[in-house]
Amino acid sequence: MQLIGIFISPAAGAPMQALTEVQAIAGKGLEGDRYAAGEGAFSLGPRIRHVSLIEFEEIAHAAASFEPAQTRRNLLTQGVDLKSLLGREFKIGEVRMLGIEVCRPCDRPSQLSKKPGFKQAFQGGGGIRAEILESGMVRIDDPIIIETI
Repeated sequence: MQLIGIFISPAAGAPMQALTEVQAIAGKGLEGDRYAAGEGAFSLGPRIRHVSLIEFEEIAHAAASFEPAQTRRNLLTQGVDLKSLLGREFKIGEVRMLGIEVCRPCDRPSQLSKKPGFKQAFQGGGGIRAEILESGMVRIDDPIIIETI
């Protein structure tokens, strides 16, 4: 269970940028990302949108050719069932998070990548959203540790 990709976008609709590490800011999001700045396409409203995660396995299983950055998710994981993190605290590297909700697939990734079919291809799993509870660095290859109570 580890982190294999990090992506941010500085503004709504801007291309996702791949990073090797990023500062996660409690109560906000990933430094430099549109949602941390309150500028994401879906920033308005009561939902917490600090960070989004998607499984490498979900992308590989989808019947479409979307690259990880084209999913518009921030963190790419491998070897963990993200839905099992809903309602649970977990750590990626130094950062403690709480799984909040499923990211329902929408048409925005298709619109921005100019590739049809994202919503249909990811109906079974479009990742999850998480709240950042404690600030710290997140790095490629960081382990994902599920907190036990």
